[in-house]
Amino acid sequence: MTALQYILPLVISAFTGWIVIRLSITFLFRPLKPWSVAGFKIQGIIPANQQQVAEKIGKLVSAEMFSMNTLQQKAADPENFNKLKPEIEMHIDQFLRVRLKDTFPMLSMLMGDKTINQLKTAFLLELENLFPVLMKNYITTLEKDLDIEKTVTQKIAGFPVPKMEELFYISAKKQLCKAQLAGALIGLLMGLIHILINTQLYS
Repeated sequence: MTALQYILPLVISAFTGWIVIRLSITFLFRPLKPWSVAGFKIQGIIPANQQQVAEKIGKLVSAEMFSMNTLQQKAADPENFNKLKPEIEMHIDQFLRVRLKDTFPMLSMLMGDKTINQLKTAFLLELENLFPVLMKNYITTLEKDLDIEKTVTQKIAGFPVPKMEELFYISAKKQLCKAQLAGALIGLLMGLIHILINTQLYS
């Protein structure tokens, strides 16, 4: 056998391994619309199953990843009120010193700094006690109005496949190159095995 007879099968095998991986990746997203070939419909795996995938992800997010109970606990955490407390205190102070004076001039004349500070402290204490109750009630109402499973399903089902494809290639660029290289190496190995077998058979 000539050198070309050894090299050509190896090149063809390596190319075949590369193109198989390349086509497998391409068929994840392409073709977008079904093609009819010899009575068979051919369509990319994701476009063909986008609705079913969206429904499964919607159920998963709703059941496992987005717990209203956890959200309710976090929202009602007193630490959240402490983060808002400076701004709330500022608004209460402005109300007692400015807006109340404009609305009830006579009443504001009877209120000094000591009274204002006492009222402000009382308001803050009441709001601090009321905050967890309000947040729990809000999350309960939100849970009734917001269907997480339906929302996630609709978003994923309506997400453009070309945009999904673009994001996939951008985020997995290195891994895809390695996969194609691995395909070429496997093809090269298979070609080498084939040549060795033929050499042994015809030697």
